[in-house]
Amino acid sequence: MTATRPDDTRRLFACTPSRLTSWVDCPRRYRMTYLDRPQPKAGPPWAHNSLGASMHNALAGWWRLPRPERTVAAAGTLLDDAWLADGFRDEAQASDWRAHARTLVRRYVSGLDADREPIGVERTLAVKTERLALSGRVDRLDDRDGELVVVDYKTGRRPLSGDDARGSLALALYALAATATLRRRCVRVELHHLPTGEVHAFEHTEESLRRQLGRAEQIADEAVRAAESAAEAGANAGAKTGPTGAPNSDAELFAPRPGSQCGWCDLRAHCPEGLAAAAAQVPWAALGDLEPA
Repeated sequence: MTATRPDDTRRLFACTPSRLTSWVDCPRRYRMTYLDRPQPKAGPPWAHNSLGASMHNALAGWWRLPRPERTVAAAGTLLDDAWLADGFRDEAQASDWRAHARTLVRRYVSGLDADREPIGVERTLAVKTERLALSGRVDRLDDRDGELVVVDYKTGRRPLSGDDARGSLALALYALAATATLRRRCVRVELHHLPTGEVHAFEHTEESLRRQLGRAEQIADEAVRAAESAAEAGANAGAKTGPTGAPNSDAELFAPRPGSQCGWCDLRAHCPEGLAAAAAQVPWAALGDLEPA
């Protein structure tokens, strides 16, 4: 990885890992999320997002407690305090899932060493390369025998594997940013899957981190070229950019990638191809059935 010199006048692409993956997933969604002003109105909140945010907030709050207060019971209380009920079918469903989330959080912290202070919780990391000004917020950053370890909590029902940790662009970029921010080696990344209690890890090499950075810079280049071409086309045509006034070239530059995933898109109401590709999912569809924790 090459750091940007202080006198480098080349404009860097400011991004987060989620912005990069948004381009990969669907250029049209990327445009509506990051470029269109005013931004199109999103759909209703998702229950699985509320569930995940509640559990993340509870765990972050647990680590911020004074050491004597980091108990299993405190984790359950923090979950109740942080609970978000948006997107659930009704109060009964929200109550059932809150109890389930409380159990998962309590089980997870019961296996932690409360004396091992993280380097950071919900910490913002940043790094600049020749092309990118990258930043992101990591769930937890640990110190393991003098080296940094990126920890990412996962709360979805899909089972994970070591391949998920190995292939994650976001985790690799967090590792690079941790090294740049704290000037300490960081090559290990971990996914902590609360529903199963499993930890899936990967030890990066310098080569694998370079590959992931190259992948990120390639994605950024594609997104930048599309935005610049659209702006140029809009200026030449005297058109406004946005969901109702976008120049014709947008159809190619920000082509949608329709499929079954369109049923989950927050912005599907503004995308004819997405509407045709899949029926809308109900906000609680991703939760599935409750299973014993």
